[in-house]
Amino acid sequence: MAKIKMKTHRGAAKRFKVLKSGKVKRMKAYKSHLLTHKSSKRKRRLRKATYLEGASAKTIKHLLPYS
Repeated sequence: MAKIKMKTHRGAAKRFKVLKSGKVKRMKAYKSHLLTHKSSKRKRRLRKATYLEGASAKTIKHLLPYS
C-alpha cells in the first residue's frame, strides 16, 4: 500500500519560502495599509525580506514538507 503524502499548509506556503541553505525567508509586516503617517525610512525598511530563526523556522519547515 502506498505511503500517504503530507499536505502542505497553503497559508504558510503563500507567506514563507525555504531556501536551499535551509533558511526560511519572509516579508515584514505593517506595510499593507495606513501608510501615510509612517515615515519613508520606515516604509523603505519594510520592503526588504528577512529570515526566521530557531524554533519559528523549524515550525514553518514542518508546515512546508516538500519545499
